[in-house]
Amino acid sequence: MKSSTLGVIEMIAAMLISGTIGYFVVVSELPILNVVWFRSLLGAGTLLVICWMLGFLKRENFTKRVLILGGISGVTVVTNWVLLFSAFSKASITIATVTYHTQPFMLVALGAIFLSEKVTLSKLMWLAVAFVGMIFVVTARMGGEAGGTDYLLGVAMSLGAAFLYAVTVILVKQLKGTPPHLVALMHVTVGSIVLAPLANWAIQPETATQWTSVLALGILCTTIMYIIMYDAFQKLTTSLTGALSFVYPVAAIAVDYFAFDRQLTAGQWIGSAAILFAACAMTLGWKLPRFKSVTNAS
Repeated sequence: MKSSTLGVIEMIAAMLISGTIGYFVVVSELPILNVVWFRSLLGAGTLLVICWMLGFLKRENFTKRVLILGGISGVTVVTNWVLLFSAFSKASITIATVTYHTQPFMLVALGAIFLSEKVTLSKLMWLAVAFVGMIFVVTARMGGEAGGTDYLLGVAMSLGAAFLYAVTVILVKQLKGTPPHLVALMHVTVGSIVLAPLANWAIQPETATQWTSVLALGILCTTIMYIIMYDAFQKLTTSLTGALSFVYPVAAIAVDYFAFDRQLTAGQWIGSAAILFAACAMTLGWKLPRFKSVTNAS
């Protein structure tokens, strides 16, 4: 099997796993801070073993700069999880995931501000398309299930999570040369330490379903997903990686529909489609068509 073919399979598998995160969060029926803490702790334990086996736990990999950037980005990514997971029960898994995919636009904005990256007319157009889609999503309502205040709060949390993800990417870009598995280990370690005093210890997993959900989030949706996703990154081009990343929201929509029978309104479908299309166009670098002016020769 070709390396690129294996990379495609790995990337699709990683995105399909990502699409199940909302399901496990919801069926765990645990406070969000507890869920994120368990995910961080289990992820830290397994990633620690993997990093040790791969020989990443070397002193030279833990410079002061790496520890500072790893710690700060760990706080942003864990807070990102808290906001996104909280949004699932308020705006639904589908709407939270779709809204979360406004992150490419936030990343472009932060890149322009902090990395002096150029913002083209095409990028501005895709931003406008996504903004229109967001208006459709925000003005829609989940009939009889999530009322106005909770729904809008869920959308706002998803946008906040997307912003923090973009901040995390900007910070992680400064860690070039650091093994990605080690970066992930620092993130979940920060999560397990920071959230320990904030979690509600009076509420613990009790049923088999709750423990299965927690273990799935920590091992399947963190450790295994990170390993195959990072391996896919090394085998695929950036454009193909970006294109395959949109398997994630599609998978999340399917899980939300089949597991919880969540139906979207017409406005939500239109808005979701506009956001995902614009985000895909932005990720893949689609440009506006150029029309040449035609003049008549005299």
